[in-house]
Amino acid sequence: MNLSTEINEHFQEKTVFRESLFEGKQILVVGATGGIGLAVSSLFKRLGANLMLAARKEDRLSKIVKYLEAVGEGEISFCKVDIRELEQVEALFMDRIDSEFFDCVVNCAGGQFPQPSINFDKKGWEAVIDTNLNGSWNLMGTAARNWKENNKSGNIINVVVVNQGLFGVAHTSAARAGIIAFSEKAAVEWASLGIRVNCIAPGAIKTKGWKVYSEKVSNCYSKTNPLMRPGTPHEVAEAIAFLSSPAGAFINGETLVVDGGGRHWGEIWTTGKPDYYLEASKIWEDL
Repeated sequence: MNLSTEINEHFQEKTVFRESLFEGKQILVVGATGGIGLAVSSLFKRLGANLMLAARKEDRLSKIVKYLEAVGEGEISFCKVDIRELEQVEALFMDRIDSEFFDCVVNCAGGQFPQPSINFDKKGWEAVIDTNLNGSWNLMGTAARNWKENNKSGNIINVVVVNQGLFGVAHTSAARAGIIAFSEKAAVEWASLGIRVNCIAPGAIKTKGWKVYSEKVSNCYSKTNPLMRPGTPHEVAEAIAFLSSPAGAFINGETLVVDGGGRHWGEIWTTGKPDYYLEASKIWEDL
């Protein structure tokens, strides 16, 4: 699927929100080139926001902006940034635009690779922790300090992961758990500054990277929740828009799980379920 088709599909999705909901609002979307980040960017552009998109892939960023600037009323720009580098994050806020105009920061950045946790090496572990946890801390702290210095309120939304039964990516689960814990504490400490902090935890979401894992494994994802289907990036974007809207103004320090009820039902094995656990699961078939 090419980029223009992907964006057009996002714009064909139905939304419960009015088109002018974020008119005049300045929104920073970090990790805007990924499946969820692109869905968030597309939805917020439809809803009238002025967008700053940030990610490491400058070529894809420029193409996304080119497609999105033709739709919706808000302005749009982009900045290449690696959130692992504090200096780049600070430059994003201080040098590229006047940071006092950010109303909301949506953090979709992150990455991981499927592997049994016993096989993690130092390089792989540190790469995931540095991007997902340290990078989020760089972004959140910089945003909060700039809001405080400019005497402005703000809103941070971190995209994390579900913590129920997510096997094969223990490194990202550990990092995202750290983000959730920090978000909960920051939500209390920063509330007096007018800053809200919340998290969104998607379950099995069908993105462009869905087939990164084996087809046999990915075909099981639709069975990991009682709705018996994967979620879509647009459904995650709608939840983020809700937390960013006036309807979410009294929600602070929470993690909104968007997984079709999967945390009450099943488990996700990104590397495939080992034979030992497959055999154990089959005992229910004989009852």
